[in-house]
Amino acid sequence: MDFKMLSRRSFLKATLTGALTLMGVGSAFGRFESTPEFLPPGQLTLFNTHTRERISLAFRDAAGNYDLDALNTMNWILRCHYTNETTVMDVKTLEYLNLVDKKLGGNNEIHIVSAYRSPLYNNLLRESGHGVARQSLHLSGKAIDISIPGKNIASIREAAVGLHMGGVGFYPGSGFVHIDSGSFRTW
Repeated sequence: MDFKMLSRRSFLKATLTGALTLMGVGSAFGRFESTPEFLPPGQLTLFNTHTRERISLAFRDAAGNYDLDALNTMNWILRCHYTNETTVMDVKTLEYLNLVDKKLGGNNEIHIVSAYRSPLYNNLLRESGHGVARQSLHLSGKAIDISIPGKNIASIREAAVGLHMGGVGFYPGSGFVHIDSGSFRTW
């Protein structure tokens, strides 16, 4: 067994478990941590609406091990489309997105409206009156704005809110739902 992989796996799982515990959902994910067979499959299909890139991949296996190559691929597709800068997306955000997908039946192609935003792009959006937060969680790879073809955005919002995991913003005029791995709140 590769010791580095075990350390990374342990770190990622401990980070996810600790954060979910702080968010008040630790008991549910504590069960998943000790019995990974209860985790929904770590599989996502993503389409970046700006770059027109599409991927479908497994980022976690049935035993709860994260695939670092798959996570890196996800970091690329979720990059700032304006600057092409990447970040390490928060695995809690990816797991939240995965749970929303599964709650909506699974195997959905999730359209990414915005994920990581570089500071340059975030400032540009602020200066042009888009109402983005100065300290947006998009800046740290902890937020994703999504839509799912064939799914009403109100049902996406309902699925995300029902999980009580992180932030959920509802933007019906713009056609997307925001999810993030911050504290549970809605707007």
